[in-house]
Amino acid sequence: MPEVLKAPLAVEFPFTRSLGPVQSAFLTGLRERVVLGVTAADGRVLVPAVEYDPVTAEELRDLVEVAPTGTVTTWAWNHAPRRGQPLGTPFAWVLVQLDGADTALLHALDAPGPDSVHTGMRVRIRWAGDRTGAITDIACFEPYDGEPVQPGGHSGEFGNRLTGIVAPARLDYTYSPGRAQSDYLNALSERRTVGERCPSCRKVYVPPRGACPTCGVATVEQVEVGPRGTVTTFCIVNIKAKNLDIEVPYVYAHIALDGADLALHARIGGIPYDQVRMGLRVEPVWTEGARHPDHYRPTGEPDAAYETYKELL
Repeated sequence: MPEVLKAPLAVEFPFTRSLGPVQSAFLTGLRERVVLGVTAADGRVLVPAVEYDPVTAEELRDLVEVAPTGTVTTWAWNHAPRRGQPLGTPFAWVLVQLDGADTALLHALDAPGPDSVHTGMRVRIRWAGDRTGAITDIACFEPYDGEPVQPGGHSGEFGNRLTGIVAPARLDYTYSPGRAQSDYLNALSERRTVGERCPSCRKVYVPPRGACPTCGVATVEQVEVGPRGTVTTFCIVNIKAKNLDIEVPYVYAHIALDGADLALHARIGGIPYDQVRMGLRVEPVWTEGARHPDHYRPTGEPDAAYETYKELL
């Protein structure tokens, strides 16, 4: 049986957004250890505070302080916390209806085990020591058996209010290619490039996906293409990526390998960035032990005529 390929992958980027007046007050309040809700048209107090009524869609502005104590409405035990989650030890995800609110807030509850958590239990906010104006200013909730805490009646007016936030977004997952892409990757490790031919339109697709994107039928006939090809279009990269040790500017291009009916994406090297052009003939450059080409470089052949690759733009 062929080896099942898999690899850990991560998609990560900083998400930057501006804040409206209500969410600005809500996050600034967390920085100041104040929890604010907003009153909806039907009189309910919504926490977290939102800019628009979820029922009527009208704009909301009437802020009201709620208590840092509340009641668990539902929960789920997290026995294996992941990177970036609120606590590094097992904890419960809880929905907490804070005293004075009519909706529940999702956060973590620091508890010794699932047997100590139940719907209806009383909890309070444990504030983070270093607060910046984010939901993480609530470090977590913790069990509480004292008297309800009365809110202070804060108006929602703050000095130095937040106007925007930057939140890191990250998705970690394990990718396992199917038969077609596994064949493609295994061939690359042998310094060969293979595609698959559609039995209907007869086009050869590289990288193969196991089905024709035009006809929607399965593809199984393997076709070796390249190794040389033609630059169909390209872009000059001027912003350095953190995970690539490549000096800017450099060029990424779509390359139509000889015999393929779909251009693939690769870096162009061995030529000044401002001399890369459409129609440039290129070939792969391999490094020792690599499973795929490091980049493509000019072959020295005359440029390909536009008519030979215009359908692949």
